[in-house]
Amino acid sequence: MNKNHDLFERSLEFIPGGVNSPVRAFNSVGGKPIFFKKGKGSRLWDENGKEYIDYINSWGPMILGHAHPDVIRAVQEVSENSLSFGAPTAGELQMAELLVKLVPSIEQVRLVSSGTEATMSAIRVARGFTGRDKIVKFEGCYHGHADALLVKAGSGALTFGKPSSAGVPEDVAKHTMTLPYNDNEALEEMFRKVGDRIACVIIEPVVGNMNLIVPQDDFLKLLRKLCTEFGAVLIFDEVMTGFRVALGGAQELFSVIPDMTTLGKVIGGGLPVGAFGGKKEIMQQLAPMGPVYQAGTLSGNPVAVAAGLKTLQLIQAPQFFEKLSTITSSLVERLTDAAKHEGINFCARNVGGMFGLYFSDTPPNTFDEIMASDRENFKKFFHLMLAQGVYFGPSAFEAGFVSASHDSKDIDETILAANYAFKEL
Repeated sequence: MNKNHDLFERSLEFIPGGVNSPVRAFNSVGGKPIFFKKGKGSRLWDENGKEYIDYINSWGPMILGHAHPDVIRAVQEVSENSLSFGAPTAGELQMAELLVKLVPSIEQVRLVSSGTEATMSAIRVARGFTGRDKIVKFEGCYHGHADALLVKAGSGALTFGKPSSAGVPEDVAKHTMTLPYNDNEALEEMFRKVGDRIACVIIEPVVGNMNLIVPQDDFLKLLRKLCTEFGAVLIFDEVMTGFRVALGGAQELFSVIPDMTTLGKVIGGGLPVGAFGGKKEIMQQLAPMGPVYQAGTLSGNPVAVAAGLKTLQLIQAPQFFEKLSTITSSLVERLTDAAKHEGINFCARNVGGMFGLYFSDTPPNTFDEIMASDRENFKKFFHLMLAQGVYFGPSAFEAGFVSASHDSKDIDETILAANYAFKEL
């Protein structure tokens, strides 16, 4: 009996698509999703009792690995006092103080319950601050499922967007412009033509939602310069990169400081949480201080804050990010060597604890380049690795994640499985 398959068939009756987030459905790679029941360190166990090396890590939050004893203890201690108050707590103040200390761009911060809430709220504040309506995003970047952000590029680089999801009104989408990532020329042209109408630009400083794409050739510096020149608010969506690629996030890594930053994932230690923050003059637009309304019953939830605070405390250990980057680099370098040995068109790279796997000659730098990669070979590779107990993201368009619990034994086992997979390909 396959418990995973049985659970999925039952789920299809009660949950749309059988899943509570679309990528979990395995539609991109084929097959049926796995139902997990336990995680410890770098490993997961499914409902059949099969063990996996986990390179998804709950899509990034589990930077310490699963069920870290200190994080579990912190959650247990706080939970004994109540799961929620709907009122201020000392813990959320501690979290705010720590985020202001660690993230270069943040002078004030507000906690929410998800990354989508964070980006949606940051854009609303930016519009309130500037008095403008138009926003700019980049093709292939994902910032949650708020209406204004579920927009694809129009017919030309400077046309306003079209909804990429049913249920998003044209009247909402028309305020969103979409540009190609890593295209300096298109960026400059847009600001020359409509720069004085742009409220904000939101960007993943390192993209993780069309696989791992790295900013090229001072792209972020040019973006910072243009936003300053035209009075647009620059928002770094660091929900994925925050505390993942460096202690101060991608903004520290690339020495480009945005006006606002959105956070999530790592700051909750595995529990639902998000945050948005930035310059004090912008954040003071929020109610009750200013005219921009935002609220949330469970914002600053004490249990999520406790998990996040303990996680952020532990990742400040000396050499934490150097060690994380080293083990991740070892994974991508050895995977690339294994593919090369079998003559497979494959490459990989990482930024800190994030990595990308590509079935192409060189790492892609744009949406078009990632679309040109061999997705059929990725699907085959994914299932060959999964069968051997190595769990990568079930999509050619998702970055992967390594935790501090991964060690050389995990990498050795992964490469042994990869040698077989590449040989089969």
